[in-house]
Amino acid sequence: MTGAHGLPAGVDLTNTLLILVCVGVVTVALRALPFAAVRMLRESRLVRWLGLAMPVGVMTVLVMYTAHGNSAGPGGWAAVLPALAVTVALHLWRRSATVSILVGTVVYMLLVSVVF
Repeated sequence: MTGAHGLPAGVDLTNTLLILVCVGVVTVALRALPFAAVRMLRESRLVRWLGLAMPVGVMTVLVMYTAHGNSAGPGGWAAVLPALAVTVALHLWRRSATVSILVGTVVYMLLVSVVF
């Protein structure tokens, strides 16, 4: 059974349109909010501090997770510790997260695949 305008019985066109307009307004507002807040965030001391601290924090969490998860795998700590040492040394020397992560991963994979 369909009512007016092809809608199910008991569904009013006016209420349906009001709901759709409200959903549309909320969607547009939520998508525009980050762009409106950029000006305030640029001068924020908290955002500047997070920009400095987050990469180190994220890398620390990834290292801990990977070391814990792979310590029981092939090579165990004998593969994890040298790869971690290479990664840290290379990062302290070159200050490039990309290079140190890539080289550390290659060292770990070589240790697990070839040595152990």
